[in-house]
Amino acid sequence: MLILRRMNEEVAYATDDIACITKADVDSLVQEALANPRHRMRVCTHRDPGDSLHEMLIVHTKDTYVRPHKHAAKSESFHVIEGEMDVIVFDDHGVVTDVLRLGDYRSGRTFYYRMHEPLFHTLLIRSEVVIFHEITAGPFRPQDTIFAPWEPPPDDVAARAGYVRALEKEILRLMNP
Repeated sequence: MLILRRMNEEVAYATDDIACITKADVDSLVQEALANPRHRMRVCTHRDPGDSLHEMLIVHTKDTYVRPHKHAAKSESFHVIEGEMDVIVFDDHGVVTDVLRLGDYRSGRTFYYRMHEPLFHTLLIRSEVVIFHEITAGPFRPQDTIFAPWEPPPDDVAARAGYVRALEKEILRLMNP
């Protein structure tokens, strides 16, 4: 059984010397993500926010909104375990430059990606739940996450919904020229 140190309703740290995560653990994480306001849950398998390497098992539900952002001087990689999502990449002015369609290995979609440069990006969850493994450099410092200047305020639900609808239309236009 996974023993966790809770940081808040969305983040926990594995405490064992060897972090092992089972299907039952993931099922529990999915239920937690479904129950919390931002519809997400992550288990950090690194010990501390100050660690130089961060590995996380992350659960997002279909209702998760990920603010467009980039990470100063950091790369990141995702390995999709279950479900499907799109990673939308933007230039510094908010123009969509790439759409990475990710899914688990059996989906036939790309199941792994690594972003070397600090590019603005967001996630659109395409399945009811997506479970993925993320690796990035530490330490975690909130000021290293740069939110896109063009995105709506995070507490303006109506503006955020309108932004996502417009983004969906742009993706359709790019995918079906």
